[in-house]
Amino acid sequence: MGFFPTIVVALPAQPRYHSLDMQDPARPPPPETLLRASRRLLRPLVRLLMRAGVTFPVLAELVRTLYVEVAANDLLTDPGARTDSRISLMTGVHRKELRRLRQLPADADPIPQAVTVGGHIVARWLGMTEYADREGNPLPLPRVAFDTLVESVTTDVRPRAVLDDWVGQGIASVDAADCVHLNAAAFLPRPGGEEQMFYFARNLHDHIAAATANATAASAPPFVDRAVHYDGLDDATAAALEDVARRAAQQVVLDVNRAAIALVDAAPLGGAPAKGRVNFGVYVYRDEDTA
Repeated sequence: MGFFPTIVVALPAQPRYHSLDMQDPARPPPPETLLRASRRLLRPLVRLLMRAGVTFPVLAELVRTLYVEVAANDLLTDPGARTDSRISLMTGVHRKELRRLRQLPADADPIPQAVTVGGHIVARWLGMTEYADREGNPLPLPRVAFDTLVESVTTDVRPRAVLDDWVGQGIASVDAADCVHLNAAAFLPRPGGEEQMFYFARNLHDHIAAATANATAASAPPFVDRAVHYDGLDDATAAALEDVARRAAQQVVLDVNRAAIALVDAAPLGGAPAKGRVNFGVYVYRDEDTA
């Protein structure tokens, strides 16, 4: 028996929950426990939303719409079960509201071109031995080698167009010997920019999705979701530990990237379209206890 909290306009004295008999063997934790955890994990997002000027009514409308989408598309897998009454019972959204929400245009979620093209080029530049040294530092590439690298990723954009764009942004430079140098640090997404927000959404989504699958025993074996955490540290110790973690994270990302490129290049061509994806990430966070 699973439990899903009901969103209501006026908060009752005690929270109300709707029990949902699902065929899914995954069992969520008790609602009170889940809400306590959700309060903490949502706090940084709420803080960011408020700083960006997003008020509660705007967020509430988004969550209301998302509840309906998840009920209809993720939980009610049988199209015949997607009735207004069933969705209203599951979500707590009135049937009149359901009709209004269906008339809203669907949100597009395009992937920025810089993610699909530029990111792949940089990944191969840093991950292939002919383009990077053992530490993962990008080697200067003769123009012919740079053109070959770009064409290994895309034939829709000319290598010269990529180079001109990168030089203009400071991502790359060309020396007197006509070799292209990559400024990997300059390729980092601009804070708050379209590319960063794409990774912001995808990476946090996948981390929460993995943790959710583990919390409901929906994945066997469980997804990797581990962390090293220490508190009660003085500033110098915290800074030193952060530095160790940053260097270790950089190395493991480079190692996984190199392995991924080798596996992808060795995969057989043809057959059914490949739909699988793997997202591996690491993070380092440093703060002070608020207790």
